[in-house]
Amino acid sequence: MKNKNQPQEVKLFKNKSIIKFEGTDFQGEVGIDGRIFKALTYAKISVGVISQQAIENGISVLVNAADAEKAVNCLIEEFAEERKSGKVKMIYSINNVSVLGFTTGDYGGISQELARNNIFPLILNQVASENRVNVVVASSQDEKAKNIIESEISGSPKTFHLALIGHGTVGKTLIEQILSSADDIRRRKNLDLKIVAVANSKKLALNKNGFNENWQQEILSTDKDSDAQILLKFAAENQLQNMIVVDNTASRDFVKNYPLFAENGFDIVSSNKIFNTLSIADYRRFRKTLSKNNRKYLYETNVGAGLPLIDTIKLLHLSGENITRIKGVFSGSLSYIFNGFSVREEKFSTIVKEAMEKGYTEPDPREDLSGNDVARKLLILARELDLANEFEDINIKNLVPERLQELSKDEFISKITEMDEEFAQVKENQMPGHVLRFVGDLHGDLQQEKGELDVKLVSVPGNSALGQLKGSDSIFEIYTESYGENPIVIMGAGAGAKVTARGVFGDILRLSEGK
Repeated sequence: MKNKNQPQEVKLFKNKSIIKFEGTDFQGEVGIDGRIFKALTYAKISVGVISQQAIENGISVLVNAADAEKAVNCLIEEFAEERKSGKVKMIYSINNVSVLGFTTGDYGGISQELARNNIFPLILNQVASENRVNVVVASSQDEKAKNIIESEISGSPKTFHLALIGHGTVGKTLIEQILSSADDIRRRKNLDLKIVAVANSKKLALNKNGFNENWQQEILSTDKDSDAQILLKFAAENQLQNMIVVDNTASRDFVKNYPLFAENGFDIVSSNKIFNTLSIADYRRFRKTLSKNNRKYLYETNVGAGLPLIDTIKLLHLSGENITRIKGVFSGSLSYIFNGFSVREEKFSTIVKEAMEKGYTEPDPREDLSGNDVARKLLILARELDLANEFEDINIKNLVPERLQELSKDEFISKITEMDEEFAQVKENQMPGHVLRFVGDLHGDLQQEKGELDVKLVSVPGNSALGQLKGSDSIFEIYTESYGENPIVIMGAGAGAKVTARGVFGDILRLSEGK
C-alpha cells in the first residue's frame, strides 16, 4: 500500500555512468573495495556508491558521465597486476544512465510497475532503516521511470497512454466515450486515460499531452503517414508509460504489427477479428510473444460485441469444464436482417439496405452475407478451447449467389435485388410457425485436436430461443458436460457502434485497472 505521509519528491540525476569492476577469487581478500575508492578519490573523481555485490563478484560505483573514461583508466592502472593474473576480469563503464532517489515503504509495487513498462534497474540500492531507495536506469527511460515512481508513492492518478487505430464509426464513438468520461474515471478509478495517437490507414496524428474534443481538426492537419514505426519512435522519445494500442479497424495489414507492439511494451486491445483467425501457427506464436514480453491482449468484442462471451468461455475452459458445443446467432447484422425478414412483408434487399443504413453491417454487406464474419467468430471461440482448426476447416453457406460475389461493392449493392426471389422462396418453403436464423455451430468431440464448425442458414420454431430473438440481438448457447442438456445462454445486443465501442472501452479499463 502507498503511504501518503512519506515524502513524495523523486530526485532525478542525469548524465551519469556506472563503473563496473568484476572479477573472481576475491573471497577472503580484504581491501579491494577500499583500493577502488582510493584510486578514484586520488583521481579527483566524485564517487557515489550505489551497489556493492558480494566482493567475489564485483562492485558498481556511479560517477559523472564526464569522468567515466578517466575512472576506467585509473582503475585499470591500479589493478594492473590483478588483471594480468586473471583475478580481475573486467573494468568498464556503462554510459547514458540516470539515478532516481526517493523514499518509500513499498518498493515492491514500484518494481512491478517499472517491470510492466519494460524498465529494469541497472543498479538498485536500498537503505532499509531510512526507506531510502536509489535506482539507476537508462537515460532513455528516466523520465518515464520518474513518472511511474511519483504516481506510485503519491497515490496520484495512474496515466495510461492510448493509441487508437481507426476512427470510423466504432473508433469515433470510442474516442467520444473516452473523452466524455475521462474526468469521472479519474475521480472514481484514479486513472488518467490520455489519447496520444489517432490513426487511420493513411494518416497518423500525435499529441503527447493528449487529444481533446478538437481531435478531428488535428487529424486533418497532420502530415505524418500512418506507420507503426513512427508511433513506436514517438512513444520511446517521449518516454510514455503504460501504452495501449487499440485496433478498431478491419485491416489485414495492421494486425501484422501486433507482435512488434508487444515486443516494444504495448498492451493491445482489438475489435479486429483478423489476427485471431490467421493460421494457428501465427496465433500460437503471438501468444508466446505476449507471454515472453509480459504483455496483455484483450479482444472481448471479437465475438458478441459487448457481451461477456469470450471471458465466460475462457473461465469455463481454464476451470477444467468440458465444453461440448457452442452454437447460436453470432452476427448482430444477420440477426437484424433475418429477424426482420422472417416476420415483415418486405423484400430481402430492403431489409439488408436498412441494416446498412443503421450501421449494423460491414461497409460491404457481403462480408456479413458471405458467412465469413460468423465463421471468424466461430473460429475464435474454437481456438479459445485450444482447438487447432483453420479457417479452411469451416463449412460455410455463402448467402451471396456466385454471380454477385466478384463484383465491386457498388455494383453488388446496385444488383442486390436479384437475391429477393430466392429468399422469398426460402421463406415460403418453411414449416408453419418457423423463422429463419443464420447460425454458427461448433460441435463434435471438442477434446480432440479439431472440432466441427458449421455456418449456415436454418429454419427454427418461432417459439424457440433462437426463434424469439429481436432486433440485432445475438444469442450464444454454451453446452458443457456439467450442465448437460441445459446450456448456459448469453443473449443481448450483438451489433452497433455504441455497443462495440463500449465493449472496447471495457477492455481498456480492464487493462488499466489490472496494472
